[in-house]
Amino acid sequence: MTDQKLYEIALTLIPGIGYVNGKKLVAYCGGAEAVFCEKKDALSKISGMTESIMQSLDSKEIMLRAEKEMKFVEENGIKVLFYLDHEYPKRLQHCHDSPLVLYYKGNADLNAEKVVGVVGTRNITDYGRVVTEQIVEDLSASNILIISGLAYGVDAASHMAALKYDLATVGVIGNGMHTIYPAENKNLATKMLEKGGILTEFMSGTKPDKGNFPQRNRIVAGMVDCLVVVESALKGGAMITAELANSYDREVFAVPGKIGDLYSEGCNHLIRTNKATLITNAADIRYFMRWDIDTKVVAKQMRLFRDFSDEEKIIMDVFEDKNIVHLDDIIVGTDLTPSKIASVLLSLEFDGVLTALPGKRYQKL
Repeated sequence: MTDQKLYEIALTLIPGIGYVNGKKLVAYCGGAEAVFCEKKDALSKISGMTESIMQSLDSKEIMLRAEKEMKFVEENGIKVLFYLDHEYPKRLQHCHDSPLVLYYKGNADLNAEKVVGVVGTRNITDYGRVVTEQIVEDLSASNILIISGLAYGVDAASHMAALKYDLATVGVIGNGMHTIYPAENKNLATKMLEKGGILTEFMSGTKPDKGNFPQRNRIVAGMVDCLVVVESALKGGAMITAELANSYDREVFAVPGKIGDLYSEGCNHLIRTNKATLITNAADIRYFMRWDIDTKVVAKQMRLFRDFSDEEKIIMDVFEDKNIVHLDDIIVGTDLTPSKIASVLLSLEFDGVLTALPGKRYQKL
């Protein structure tokens, strides 16, 4: 593992750095190591930089802790994924509050073509267990990556179903890699490493404190194309994850439950307030996500009989050899106004040249 990884870890240890300021520093200096070498006068010109942050860049304690973490990850076969790395989850990368560093152990592709999050109550009912397994089983034909939080209940049920039906599955945990929480899921986590993995933003030694789980939930919400809430009370981690997924422009689906059932109230509320689309099976997910439509054939036929306007050519040039491009990249890569871009993208969608994906992304067909 390179010295660059040491500085990337060290960057996360600076008190008060935050996700936004950390990325500002890296963008300004050109890399994590460069941040620690930059002159303080130059750093002071960056918005959000404080005296305490700049002084921490000289901290020996921070570097010693980073070295300790480097030793831990190397000894345990853990990958350190910096937010600019190729293996870092691209969907999460576009979220404003994505972690600077993720720690990952496993072999699943975090940038799989289709990624579905499955979450819900820890107090899963027999109904919830059956529905969770059925949905995951029916998704197995689509070679989808299943993401959840490795907690009791719906999380564990989704991971176990994924393993049962030979789907890759990744658990996002709210503590360091030195332990699995809850301990009862340790054997499950071990099996997941064979086809999937374990992911966290927390360094070794970090305990599964209550405040860590909302942070964990944003990673689940940011990594997926869509989120499925199977069972949930009106309050709880699954509802937080659903709110976060909505804020990231992800599709949110909810399984309805009986009126009056405590652990159906959350799902019914999401559906009633138009924060989630009602589904009863995996076919509904594929339908709403348009995963069953062979759009490539239609797109090729459309392009044979279509001339691109100057504005369309400018936007299509942003794609080049890429299949998927984020809206922000299109805005940065062209001189067109946001309103013009929106108009052109809509035209390209209608003609089957592009298709809109969750998270303000567009796919070339």
